[in-house]
Amino acid sequence: MEHQKKFKVFIEEHSAIIIKICRIYTDDEQEFEDYFQEVTLQLWRSFHSFRGDAKISTWVYRIALNVCMSQIRKKKRNVQTTTLENVQVAADYDAKEKEEKVALLYRSIKQLKEAERALILLYLEDKSYKEIAEILGLTITNVGAKVNRIKTKLKNIMTNG
Repeated sequence: MEHQKKFKVFIEEHSAIIIKICRIYTDDEQEFEDYFQEVTLQLWRSFHSFRGDAKISTWVYRIALNVCMSQIRKKKRNVQTTTLENVQVAADYDAKEKEEKVALLYRSIKQLKEAERALILLYLEDKSYKEIAEILGLTITNVGAKVNRIKTKLKNIMTNG
């Protein structure tokens, strides 16, 4: 029973990471719940074997990203895309405009490939290139190059649709 209590506390402490990752891979509420449940199940299955070689958050990111990407691969579904209009960035914009820009960013991110989404999500979470490399199993140099390519790609998606 002690193991279950520790795991419950662990999930509560790391649920924000799991929610962000699951949200970036689906808009559908039922699908989101399925992803969240699958991530939690995979964390439960490997909870006792976590050795502490990496930071616990790194481990959670890695499992959550792997689960979400494998769920998408299983479905092999077409991603719905939305045509985006040109975005004008104003120096002074209100909260509604901020929300719209965040929504545009998320819609744009959802147009990226699965692996690109994972990488940019970690970048937006202010993870260091070293942490991103550890989570995704890449070299630090490769992370830097990919981040720059993805940022350019996102900029094009957001301005050109």
